[in-house]
This record gives sequence, C-alpha cells and structure tokens, in this order.
Amino acid sequence: MYKPTNMNKLKLLMLPIILISISLHAQDTEEIPDMVTDRPDATESPLTVPKGTLQIETGAFYTSFEETILGERIKQEVIGYNTTLLRYGLCDNFEFRLGWNFEEGKTSINGTELMDVSSGLSPLLAGMKVNISQEKGWIPTIGLLGHLMLPFSASKDYKPETTGADFRFSFAHTLSENSSLSYNLGAQWGDDSPEIAYIYTLSYGISVAQGLGIYAELYGDLPEDSSANHFWDAGLTYLIMHNLQADATVGTSLTDGQDLLLSAGLSYRIPN
Repeated sequence: MYKPTNMNKLKLLMLPIILISISLHAQDTEEIPDMVTDRPDATESPLTVPKGTLQIETGAFYTSFEETILGERIKQEVIGYNTTLLRYGLCDNFEFRLGWNFEEGKTSINGTELMDVSSGLSPLLAGMKVNISQEKGWIPTIGLLGHLMLPFSASKDYKPETTGADFRFSFAHTLSENSSLSYNLGAQWGDDSPEIAYIYTLSYGISVAQGLGIYAELYGDLPEDSSANHFWDAGLTYLIMHNLQADATVGTSLTDGQDLLLSAGLSYRIPN
C-alpha cells in the first residue's frame, strides 16, 4: 500500500498555497467586493461567487476518536493534508463547484499504531450552487446546493462502489450590522449505503474587529436507520485582503464519533 513520505505530504499541502502566491502577483489592483467563503464551518453560504471569478478555498484538518472495545483502547485519526474547493461563477447567481481531498487515516490499539494506513484522494465532488433570492425583511437570503461524489476519481483506499450525492437549502439572516445567523437543511447519500441521512447546520457569526470574525456552530446528520450524529465547532476568520482570508477551527462531537477536530486554511478569489 502506498504511504506518502513526509516530503510528498509537504508538497501536497503547499501546492495550493504556491498557486495562491503566484496569483497574488499576477492579479490587477482593481477593487473587488469582499468575498464570502464556504469554509471553515459546515454551514454553506447561500451566496455565489461573482460572475467570471474563480475562488480557491483550501486547508488542512485533523480529527481523532478513541473508544474502548472488549478492553482494547482503539484510537482512529484522520489527517486531511489538502482539502480544496474550487468555485467558479458562471453567471450572477450560479456557480460551478469542484472539491477534492487528500487524506490519511490510521488506527492504533493500546498505543501501538497499526501498519495498515489508509491514504489517498477522496471521491471528486462536483456540483453547483444557485442563489435563489436576496434577504428582504423577515425573508432570508436563500440558496440551493447539490453535489455528486464520483467513485472513479478516488484512490483505492477511499473508493466507494456507488456514486454519492447531497443537496441542501442554505439560509442567512442579518441580525445586526455586525452579526448574522445561517443554517442549512438537506440530505445526503453515500458510503455505499442506501439509506438517506438528513443533514442540518446552524451557525452564528459576529464581526469583532476590522476583518476579524468569530463563529459558533451546531451541525449533524440523522440517518434513517442509524443513530444520529451531532457536532459543534467554533472558530475565526481573518480577512487579510479583500480577496484573501485565513481561518482556524476547533470542535468535537456531542455524540460518539469524534473527540477532536482541528482545521486551518486559506481562501483566495482570483478576479476575472
């Protein structure tokens, strides 16, 4: 089984940052509106990227979960070295989306790491987002997203037998000049399971200083024939430039399944 070296891992992690740096030098100095991203939280924004612009949202994450089974202490860890989402505005309220992760999963029993390490690319995510309406009074900004997860694009360790899919409606309310409430409702199919998992998110965000925002979020899924999964996270975003944003997140689960989530990333919008 292929196991990437530390140098290969570093190259994979640095590639999006290098591409962003090249684009920064190549861009025009013209003013463009501040961007809205779909990371770092699980809640997707109802807004699309402007027509003719490409937005790159990339980062890394770490999750861990430990449980005791028949007296054995089993710990599972997953590292995402490169989680990249590309968003391109095809028209004023419609965007095309492509996402791909490079991940590594490992398991240890009683502190001893097993040799069998899962490593490779997750299924390619291909989809769209449409901005249905803008906020008006008590009516929120509304968007609709949909994706397919394509098995043929995944590495052997992460390749499912069937195509996965998801959709969600996204809503956003302005609460004050500096705060907002966003939430998603939808469903997903995947992991070679025929059952639907209904998904939800609820995120509160507030601007605390020029370019600096913080948020707290609840999210989860409710499979038809399995136990529900509920999570929370919190984090911050910092707008370095009007089209370059950094973020960081920490979280865990309210139900069994995740002890720790750590995430950090960058988002950059290339003007047309």
